[in-house]
Amino acid sequence: METITVIDTTNNAQIIADKVLYTGKVKTTGGREGAAKSTDGRLDVNLSTPGGSGSGTNPEQLFAAGWSACFIGAMRRNAAGLQIAIPNDTAVEAEIDLATTGEGSSLAFSLQARLYVYLPGLTTEQANTVVAAAHQTCPYSKATRGNINVHISVSV
Repeated sequence: METITVIDTTNNAQIIADKVLYTGKVKTTGGREGAAKSTDGRLDVNLSTPGGSGSGTNPEQLFAAGWSACFIGAMRRNAAGLQIAIPNDTAVEAEIDLATTGEGSSLAFSLQARLYVYLPGLTTEQANTVVAAAHQTCPYSKATRGNINVHISVSV
């Protein structure tokens, strides 16, 4: 078994990965008014500034899509371990805000998120248990924990 060591620059703690399952590789040119294309050709999108006149997507929408898809996967995995069947019409609606604080030379940008989880047919207790477990194991949730404000709402 190969061990890969990665340095977490936020606190200089080492994170040891036993196995890399997948590496997504995307080249972006032009920033928010540019384009992004994956090396395998599956992703090829134009980018636009949110609220601008461009017709492309933006990093916030891409982040929302990735997080919501990953969160559903984490719910399925955790629910299986809890012997709870996840409904086929399960959905996660993610909203990612691009926010600012300060002004002028002290202007700072940040993100904040809201996840609206729909688990029709589950009891409130089952849904809350599955969502809490998913939030602990979803890679996007783990990556953002302690870094941005996150609010999760659950509907059954």
